[in-house]
Amino acid sequence: MNVFKLVVDASLVVKLILLILLFFSVFSWAIIIYKRRSLKNAGRQSLRFLEIFEKSRNLSEVNEAAKRYAQSPLAWIFQAGYKELSYLAKANPRISLTPANVDSLSRALNKAANNEISKLERMMSFLATTGSVTPFIGLFGTVWGIMDAFHKIGVQRSASLVTVAPGIAEALIATAVGLFAAIPAVIAYNAYLTRIKDLISQMEDFSAEFLGIVEKLYGA
Repeated sequence: MNVFKLVVDASLVVKLILLILLFFSVFSWAIIIYKRRSLKNAGRQSLRFLEIFEKSRNLSEVNEAAKRYAQSPLAWIFQAGYKELSYLAKANPRISLTPANVDSLSRALNKAANNEISKLERMMSFLATTGSVTPFIGLFGTVWGIMDAFHKIGVQRSASLVTVAPGIAEALIATAVGLFAAIPAVIAYNAYLTRIKDLISQMEDFSAEFLGIVEKLYGA
C-alpha cells in the first residue's frame, strides 16, 4: 500500500488528526532548533563574560563588557546589579552598604535572575505538551481507524484483508505520526531542562559572587 494514498483516502476525522499532529511536529521541531541555538549561545557567552568578570575588579569596565554579551544571563544579572549599585551611589556618593542596601541589591539580582529564567524556559511548555499529548491524539486516530475498519466489515459483510487493511493501515499511520511528534519533543525537553538547570545554578553562584565582591569593595 502507498502511504500517501492511504492518507488521501483516510476518513475526515483521521485527516484532521494527522493535520493536528503535523502542526505539533512542525512547531516542536522549530522550537527544538531555536532553543538549541539560544541555549548554546547563552552558555558560550556566559563563559566569556565570566572570564572578563573574574579578571577585572573594575565594575564599570565589566558593565561595558556586559553590553557585548546580550545573550548571556550572567551579563544581564550583572547589569541589573550594577544599575542598582549606581542608584545607591547617587543617593549617597560615599556609599556604604548597610543591611538594607544589601537587601535591595539582592532583590535586584533575584529579579534579574527570575527574568532570565523565564527567558530560558520560554516555549519549553510547548515541548512538554507535545510529548505528553500527541501520543494520545495518535491513539485516538488509531481507535477511529479501527472503528472505521469494523464498520466496513459490517457494511460489506466481509472480513477479508482487502476490506480491513486500509482502515488498520491508516490507524497505524496516526499512531506512527503521534510518536514521531512526541519522541523528539520529549528528548529535547529533557536535554534542554538539564541545560537550563545548569545555567540557573551558574546564575545563583554568580549572584552570590557579585554580592561578595560588592561587600568587599564597599564594606558592608
